[in-house]
Amino acid sequence: MSSRKEQIEKRTEELLAPILENLGFELVDTEYVKEAGTWYLRAYIDKEGGITVDDCETVSRALEIPLDAEDLVPEAYILEVSSPGLGRPLKKEKDYARAMGKNLEIRTFRPIAHEKEFYGILTGYDYAAGTVVITTDDGTEMTFDRKDLALIRLAFDF
Repeated sequence: MSSRKEQIEKRTEELLAPILENLGFELVDTEYVKEAGTWYLRAYIDKEGGITVDDCETVSRALEIPLDAEDLVPEAYILEVSSPGLGRPLKKEKDYARAMGKNLEIRTFRPIAHEKEFYGILTGYDYAAGTVVITTDDGTEMTFDRKDLALIRLAFDF
């Protein structure tokens, strides 16, 4: 049995699907969370070339209609639609597929060879098995179990 939070997130994704498909956008993630006493329903969207503020407003207005019609969320909440940002973590299989060949930052819960932070090119992953393979700058190939990762995201040099 899924929680009410999971049910709200899943139904929001279902309501978003036709809206985003029509606009040529991709759903990255949804979350329903309580922060500082306020509930937030967030949708993270993306498209080739990036998301604009106008894109977020368009999706937000389109999503408000079915959300209100279904009265999906019983308590007061704030709807936020935004870009996932550059430093978003890799969560879904499509995130890993998109990141192949790109530089990643990995942080582990426990040290591996006295280190907890690793950088390298994503050279392989097995989503079902939960493994991630990177090649570091010195050519070392490292395999990680996703369950051991505190964070995995694209690395950016500024």
